[in-house]
Amino acid sequence: MFKILKKEEWSPSVFAMEIEAPRVAKKAQAGQFIVLRVDEKGERIPLTIADFNRETGAVLIVFQVIGASTMKLAELNVGDSIVDFVGPLGQPSEIEKLGTVVVVGGGIGVAPTYPIARAMKEAGNKVIAIMGAKTKDILIMEEEMKAVTDEVVVTTDDGSYGIKGFVTNAVQALVDRGEKIDQITAIGPVIMMKSVADATRDLGIRTIVSLNPIMVDGTGMCGGCRVQVGDETKFACVDGPEFDGHLVDFKGLMSRQRMYRDLEAQEKDHVCNIGLDR
Repeated sequence: MFKILKKEEWSPSVFAMEIEAPRVAKKAQAGQFIVLRVDEKGERIPLTIADFNRETGAVLIVFQVIGASTMKLAELNVGDSIVDFVGPLGQPSEIEKLGTVVVVGGGIGVAPTYPIARAMKEAGNKVIAIMGAKTKDILIMEEEMKAVTDEVVVTTDDGSYGIKGFVTNAVQALVDRGEKIDQITAIGPVIMMKSVADATRDLGIRTIVSLNPIMVDGTGMCGGCRVQVGDETKFACVDGPEFDGHLVDFKGLMSRQRMYRDLEAQEKDHVCNIGLDR
């Protein structure tokens, strides 16, 4: 069992939890993920690691309540435990001195860009963070990101804070001002990562995306997380989660993401009805 050490609601339906998992914290690196189960009957949820503390043994996860499983997770409190917390899984981010590196986070995708930005800064890079949110009130980790980067650029869909528009507008603004970008890492909704990759393809900027497709075992055996990358079929859990965004078949990925939408909605309704009956 893995105890919840800390819980915060960062914005409506977005929660941050520190989980006591010393073995995971000891080995975790930027870009890797964990798979958890809330209880014995729960589904496996893959979540990219948002931070880790090797001294305290705590691992930070950030999640949005969307389906039944994240709803159950959000109902737990400090002192409660979850049954499984497996990791670190996947390949870590390639951290090296490149020059100028931009990390782009959309929504809760900001959270997993944080350890990447920190590691890239420690490697001697100039690091610029682009953080996108629909509105100012749901923006997360701005101060944390400022502490590990050279510059933070915020975009909001409604213009309530920072640049009005999308993260791609901020990328273009950096290019227009003459910034020589050596690499971009984008994490967030699939459509956002696709948009960033589309925008940077003609610019010739290497773009890495972190994929979080449907997963079951997290070890490459089930094949549920397969994704087409160029001419190859890759498994996000063991080959990724990071891939060259210019080679990812986003159309196929989005199609697979929609496969279980109806079943997930039914399960969420079931969980809600149980809660009403209590």
